[in-house]
Amino acid sequence: MPSVTSSLIYLVYSNPAKQQALETAIASEQLPVTIMLMDVDSDDSVARAIGAIQRDHGPIDVLVNNAGIEHTGSVEEIPLADFRRVMETNYFGALRAIQAVVPGMRERRGGCIINVAPVAGKIASSPFGPYTASKFALEAFSEVLAQEMAAFDVRVAIVEPGIIDTPMARRLEEDGAPSRYPQSERFAALFTASLEQPVPPAMVAAKMLEIAESGTRQLRHPVGPDTEPFLRWRAAMPDEEWVALGATVDDEVWYERIERDFGHNARPRAQRVGTA
Repeated sequence: MPSVTSSLIYLVYSNPAKQQALETAIASEQLPVTIMLMDVDSDDSVARAIGAIQRDHGPIDVLVNNAGIEHTGSVEEIPLADFRRVMETNYFGALRAIQAVVPGMRERRGGCIINVAPVAGKIASSPFGPYTASKFALEAFSEVLAQEMAAFDVRVAIVEPGIIDTPMARRLEEDGAPSRYPQSERFAALFTASLEQPVPPAMVAAKMLEIAESGTRQLRHPVGPDTEPFLRWRAAMPDEEWVALGATVDDEVWYERIERDFGHNARPRAQRVGTA
């Protein structure tokens, strides 16, 4: 496979309003990047965009599925349409792109598919029901795909970021609409605390580049300082204990447990005075 840094890179996105900013950033850095509009929620859009890339520039060697949206809240209070919308983009969007490139990779017996499934794809927490469900699905699907494609020398990797300083993470700092469930406020405070020492998206991009160029066949790649501690913390806890922790109605019990077990003071700033 040619070096990614010396190849033509296509950046596909679904928001035309971002085109000028993307073009400016690409030009200022003199990057070998071509931008293209593609809606991962649309069968026709994905087929047209990937077909055009292959027609104009030949086979796709590396596919990165990074499109993602979120919707937070309780299972009871989130409309079914929002569950569908998140799954459509985060899971079916990746599936559409994969099905468009897999035949060529299989026939050439080479290629690399990188799916981004943050730590929420391994740890289920309210209020992230729709997002977590979509990323759990992407994790499982990626593991199946890796088994199918290994015989054809096509590599599949899952990049698992923790809390990264992105617009999505910044939105999650904000407590949502009033709810009879307490979890949204707690996780908004957790994101605020974590983002006080922000991890840049460049760390995730560097991992993707490393995977593409190294030839690694490792399936899962945690990224960020909090990811592996989060995963170990959850793995050490029986399911019933995890449910009980998420279900507690006493905020201070939850914050104390997070600090004791995970070493992270997730309390809202106003409550941190005098805490250990």
